[in-house]
Amino acid sequence: MVYRSPRITVMIRAAEKAARSLKRDFGEVENLQVSKKGPADFVSTADLKAEKILKEELKKARPEFGFLTEEAGEEKGESKDERWIIDPLDGTTNFLHGLPHFAISIALEVRDEIVAAVVYDPIKDEMYTAEKGNGAYLNDRRLRVSGRVSLDSTIIATGTPFLGRGDRGPFLREINAVMAQTAGIRRWGAAALDLAYVAAGRYDAFWERDLSAWDVAAGLLLVKEAGGSVTEIDGRAFKLKSQSILCANIDLHPKMVKLFKESGKY
Repeated sequence: MVYRSPRITVMIRAAEKAARSLKRDFGEVENLQVSKKGPADFVSTADLKAEKILKEELKKARPEFGFLTEEAGEEKGESKDERWIIDPLDGTTNFLHGLPHFAISIALEVRDEIVAAVVYDPIKDEMYTAEKGNGAYLNDRRLRVSGRVSLDSTIIATGTPFLGRGDRGPFLREINAVMAQTAGIRRWGAAALDLAYVAAGRYDAFWERDLSAWDVAAGLLLVKEAGGSVTEIDGRAFKLKSQSILCANIDLHPKMVKLFKESGKY
């Protein structure tokens, strides 16, 4: 049996409770696809409901902690050193279109460092957890990043620019470089799960630009605790305010950095 600290137990219970709400709403979203306007407003409501549940559950256990959330922004708590960073619905566009690939992401930040993380995929019932120094897990199974060392056998995940967001120029150079050297690229539209999949060895690496703290906070700890490296795309140390992220195992990571530098961006 995997030992889970009280704080991880609290995070798991909060994620599971919010997930029940999301799963009910996801079923309704599928029915709403026939609407001419589409279910965008409904999804926003589902997102806010899930966030409300998460905050209520986490506040019960740690009322002094602050919050950083996608919907409400920063909410300061009595403690200046500790806050929850949450994304109640990572993969909103997938949810909107009835695609069953989205997640709840919760991270605990203590003195500017992520020390505990939960990423929960409610459709597949996959609970990813990590605590600093105690490893990363998928349900009760210990996770390790991929052991591949040659780029030509790798599957690399990414996120793409879209309407009104992102710079297509650098991305097109990067994706062209990656396509030429690897076995394939995947874009599934949920950064928290992309990072969790790197931790699980399903993806060999992941890169993306213009993500927010709530997109990556939990996932980056999963990758680190599974033995991977996390930096910016150019190899600089990653911070929650960084404008890009690159993660891979320790053998592939420098090769990916070199590939991106040679793509012409730097």
